[in-house]
Amino acid sequence: MRWALLLFTSLSNARMSEMDKQTDLIGFIEQIGEPAYRGRQIFKALQHRRLQTFDEMSDLPKALRERLRETATASTLTVESRYLSVDGTRRFLMKTHDNFPVETVFIPEERRDTICFSSQSGCPLQCTFCLTAQLGLLRSLTPGEIVEQVIIALNDAYGVGEKPARGTNLVGMGAGEPFLNFDSLLHATRIMADPQGLFIVPHRVTVSTAGVVPRIRELAAIPDRPNLAISLAAPNDELRDVLMPINKKWPLEELLGACREFEQTLKAGERFTFEYVMLDGINDSDEQARQLANLLNRHDLHAKVNLIPHNPADPLPYQPSPATRVEMFKAILESKGIHTFVRKPRGRDIFAACGQLAAVTQSVALGASSGRVEQL
Repeated sequence: MRWALLLFTSLSNARMSEMDKQTDLIGFIEQIGEPAYRGRQIFKALQHRRLQTFDEMSDLPKALRERLRETATASTLTVESRYLSVDGTRRFLMKTHDNFPVETVFIPEERRDTICFSSQSGCPLQCTFCLTAQLGLLRSLTPGEIVEQVIIALNDAYGVGEKPARGTNLVGMGAGEPFLNFDSLLHATRIMADPQGLFIVPHRVTVSTAGVVPRIRELAAIPDRPNLAISLAAPNDELRDVLMPINKKWPLEELLGACREFEQTLKAGERFTFEYVMLDGINDSDEQARQLANLLNRHDLHAKVNLIPHNPADPLPYQPSPATRVEMFKAILESKGIHTFVRKPRGRDIFAACGQLAAVTQSVALGASSGRVEQL
């Protein structure tokens, strides 16, 4: 069972360089002289009940709880600030045990909640329209740190261990390039899918990549995979080279060839989308809409296209396309058989929207905002 894959905790007496190593939970429990079933209890307490301290695990013997406190920690992320948007979106600014920023966004919706998690602290890809790129890559997150973001967001919204009122969807669209932390990402999604834990199954998880072609092909061969979204932002190599420098390594023809291979492996119920950030006067003309439609049709791709009006932030040099321009772009795509959807921005006022996550603090983000912040 998957609970045996991971010790969600880290050994507190380990050297700092070893803090992020994942240890087999059953092996750890047996090493300290406890029966294997205690590992199952602890996993359920951490994942299903969403407890974050050993003291809360009252079904464990007191002596075991004391032993665990001496040798392990049940959580490693610290919430430093919590921002609340006028639209109900929540942004959490957290720190890792070694003081790197991690950001997570909780988005309530009528029929479901969506949690946007980060796969890295910062990002190495330098996309020019994304504020996160200003940070550069600080480090990749462990499976435990990815899972813990979801636990923190759920506990904040509903209370510790309380069942969410609606379904929960996850999107790996926070800080970082998930496919540059591929193994940890998949490890985390498998932990969260366990029926004895959070039980958020892969078809409720969507992961976005800027176009790491080898990992797209690798994902195509994995049966228990999350849904895939590809960030495009441009209909030709010349513009995409500028907006998304990763295109110089894997240009559009190679990227869309891999996408075609992936699409051919889709099973019933799986979702495959393209994300297109709309930048005023940069990538939103009628001609560029036709180029995009022709590009997708030439590769015989049938994935939905999500149009995302850019979420502005200093010092980025872009503005969002006007609503009328977005609608015209959408109409041209649809006239050429491309299923298109315009994504409504959420949490702009607290720097929680797509492309805005850059560990922005209260004084910078909310100086003239109607959002609220809590220093924790």
